[in-house]
Amino acid sequence: MKRFITKRVLSSTNSLRSPRCFSQHAQKQTPLPENEIPVPKLPPFDYSPPPYTGPSAEEILAKRKEYLSPSLFHFFSKPLNVVDGKMQYLFDENGRRYLDGFGGIATVCCGHCHPDVVDAIVKQINRIQHSTVLYLNHAIADFAEALASKMPGNLKVVFFTNSGTEANELAMMIARLYTGCQDIISLRNAYHGNAAATMGATAQSVWKFNVIQSGVHHALNPDPYRGVFGSDGEKYAKDVQDIIDFGTTGHVAGFISEAIQGVGGIIELAPGYLPAAYGSVRKAGGLCISDEVQAGFGRTGNHFWGFETQGVVPDIVTMAKGIGNGIPLGAVVTTPEIAEVLTRRSYFNTFGGNPLCTAAGLAVLKVMEKENLQENALVVGSYLKKRLTELKDKYEIIGDVRGKGLMLGVELVTDRQQKTPAKAETLHVMEQMKELGVLIGKGGFYGNVFRITPPLCFTKEDADFLVDAMDYSISKM
Repeated sequence: MKRFITKRVLSSTNSLRSPRCFSQHAQKQTPLPENEIPVPKLPPFDYSPPPYTGPSAEEILAKRKEYLSPSLFHFFSKPLNVVDGKMQYLFDENGRRYLDGFGGIATVCCGHCHPDVVDAIVKQINRIQHSTVLYLNHAIADFAEALASKMPGNLKVVFFTNSGTEANELAMMIARLYTGCQDIISLRNAYHGNAAATMGATAQSVWKFNVIQSGVHHALNPDPYRGVFGSDGEKYAKDVQDIIDFGTTGHVAGFISEAIQGVGGIIELAPGYLPAAYGSVRKAGGLCISDEVQAGFGRTGNHFWGFETQGVVPDIVTMAKGIGNGIPLGAVVTTPEIAEVLTRRSYFNTFGGNPLCTAAGLAVLKVMEKENLQENALVVGSYLKKRLTELKDKYEIIGDVRGKGLMLGVELVTDRQQKTPAKAETLHVMEQMKELGVLIGKGGFYGNVFRITPPLCFTKEDADFLVDAMDYSISKM
């Protein structure tokens, strides 16, 4: 691979790692040449998985190719066969341990197989796995009450679904029913799902099939790194008003956005954007929908919900992923007045809110409070972002480091001025980090952004290992 990275020579007072970060084993090794980066070592962890006796990665891949959809893709040139997980670590078929810096796409919040969540699931499945909401069961009511207690304002009525796509589909339908309008405003670069309405709201061509997607307008993305107005949120928000004035009747059903775009490459909306955009939408009679599928449940650290970082209160909030720590579960939360629209006809979801999933969801909330995971996301996430920013100062290939808490993005570019996406280099570094024992995701329209969304039980030692692995991998290109 072409060597284009600019390295800055560090003085002894600005070393790659402080002495406390080195393992005792590393300190006893023969001194490395000046500026040579040591191979990072996984932090110690007191768990070994039982021996795996199932099919090999090659056998599984062959079955996938024959029996599963050809649309499925995988990371890495040699796909990883994950057979075990414990807290922030995953294990392959050979028992090798990996630091999970992706969290199943921002889904595992408490940690893999957290004992409290597992215990709640086992206890529930031993009593009753599924019935129907046509009968009473305390699990769904208990979880709805607990979830409503985490919401601001009068957001207290919960509809349970099985996924984020389902939640966003329902939210958009509710907005259209409540207002009597069809027009929805979304953001460019957004991802909200892959069903009929949500594919329309999604605004990246790679996720959009050639099917009818009507009634959605896409506003300028308030992207502080690549956007035309930098970090001026109010200037971006003027485009929402222009869409209302020139693209609709002057009335809209609603506006949907993520507070931090996940699939889009961990894009934080420019400061001041949501208050201004919400103001325009509400003047036009529309409802404001916050998609918290990835940014919710304490992941941003400083707040429980992503929308709180911009000081707004939506009319509808959607969520999934972290809500169940990996259990298929989603939800829509809104006000009693807005929720009333679904009584106009019969609305029903067979699996939404089943006892097993809602018991797991309640256990997740309890673990988050008991273990202060939101606070941990803030403390460890801030430390991790600081260390990643230090890497940006060292390597020209890192164009931007962004995000909040444990929802962070690192964008690679071959030219900082032109912001030319370094797509091939991103894949290469991911591969090398995997070989060192670190798993991270990627995203962004150009596929050149590392998505770092680990379980919220991540430690500073884990953060050091992740950054050291990235440092080592980039230095060897």
